[in-house]
Amino acid sequence: MRVASNKISSISAFYFSELKGHYDVGEIESLLALAAEHYLGFSRSDVLKKADHNINQSELIKLYDCCKALKNGNPLQYILGETLFYHLKFKVNPTVLIPRPETEELVDVIVLENKQATSFLDIGTGSGCIPVSLKSNFQNAQVFACDISAGALKVASDNARLNGVSVNFFEADILNLNTFCDLFQKQVDVIVSNPPYIKTSEKNAMSANVLEHEPHQALFVDGEDPVIFYKQIIDLCGTRLQKKGRLYFELNPLTAQSVLEYANNTHLFQKVELMKDMSGKTRFLRAVKN
Repeated sequence: MRVASNKISSISAFYFSELKGHYDVGEIESLLALAAEHYLGFSRSDVLKKADHNINQSELIKLYDCCKALKNGNPLQYILGETLFYHLKFKVNPTVLIPRPETEELVDVIVLENKQATSFLDIGTGSGCIPVSLKSNFQNAQVFACDISAGALKVASDNARLNGVSVNFFEADILNLNTFCDLFQKQVDVIVSNPPYIKTSEKNAMSANVLEHEPHQALFVDGEDPVIFYKQIIDLCGTRLQKKGRLYFELNPLTAQSVLEYANNTHLFQKVELMKDMSGKTRFLRAVKN
């Protein structure tokens, strides 16, 4: 199908015609609004108010290509190359996960509960959304972040520069704890992580656009132990988290209880608790070190 004209109304009709059956009506409206904002600088209301407005051919081609990519299941954030997270703009590409609203909830909890913190460590940083957001709220704090992926660290570093903050990024594998401790020898007030936590057996329940486009290394846990990343980070807290320091995790609700039990059994913490997200799912863990 071709776009009937260069009018916004024709582009809108094209999006609804091409994307019906792939997205519901509300999703199509949101996708069109976000694409129009990115490529045209339009607000959501402009899409309606400027229905008879003609755009140039270059803008039309960008919106056309965007629609076709959406029809093929590509996430809009990857198509646009950016997304918003915690009021900041972040570059994203298929080397990093697209930041989720649940992770924004976690950052909000950390910001509210750690007003006096002066040092943070984010493990498995991906796009850098967590440490960049923390640094923007704790400008005098030292913020460290690591990932096993050099590609992810490139994106994260770009996002720190984009948002005008300084974060100390380094490449490391938390599953090799001894080497990790050799690389990172500081003690920090807060350790946070949103590590891979989806069991391979859960793949069938996931949407195709996530499975086909987002990095599996950042999503899935290989091997027999689905909470291995959490265990390693909890063990790290023995030497790299300050006394009275805090640990925060984003969790898989299916394995949250196992993480809680492991943390309690280490006797490293005076308090360990699970927290629910806005949808009522057990999504986070908070622990205070002895």
